Amino acid sequence: MSTSFSLSRFTGSAVALMMLAGCGGAGQELPPASFATAEEGPSEEYVIGPLDQITIHVWRNPELSAEEIQVRPDGRITIPLVRDMPAVGKTATELQDDIRDQLAQYIEQPIVSVIVNEFSGTFNQQVRIVGSTEQPASLPYRANMTVLDAMIAVGGLSEFAAGNKAKLIRLDRDSGEQVEYRLRLKDLLKKGDSQANVTLKPGDVIIIPESTF
Repeated sequence: MSTSFSLSRFTGSAVALMMLAGCGGAGQELPPASFATAEEGPSEEYVIGPLDQITIHVWRNPELSAEEIQVRPDGRITIPLVRDMPAVGKTATELQDDIRDQLAQYIEQPIVSVIVNEFSGTFNQQVRIVGSTEQPASLPYRANMTVLDAMIAVGGLSEFAAGNKAKLIRLDRDSGEQVEYRLRLKDLLKKGDSQANVTLKPGDVIIIPESTF
């Protein structure tokens, strides 16, 4: 995934979330994440996003297969006999069914498989970290991801970060409102307080302000 591309896409959304922070909640706290692997479970089925890299295999028709092609920024793919097929927003199963239906016009009972090799994900499947961190980023969400995982991926807090004033903005899918939660990133990263580690969800945004002197 191109870092510059991802940052340019999510910076505007993150700024808007900064302005909205506090509108959907009063800085609630989330329960600590469990470190026990026995409690880990599968995530929601992955939805293909722009710049994902996929492999398409058509059984007994290698000339129609495609190795490691990238979903275009416009969300479409092109393979032999299938031009400008929308891929973004679909699961691998949905995409392979659409490709199969298209190829059925040319070959008898095609058998198609789609494998996602490299993940970027759609916005609602990414975790975005913005503000006072070593490397603001948009990360593909993975099952059982925690705030500690996200902070390791972006290199931790910057020198002047106010880690214990960080916020997590999450969309409540039932109400459609943004909800704000308090994060204690300094306690987590500097003091090793495991109680400050929380479980993330797809679409979460972590906002880290700078200290004021």
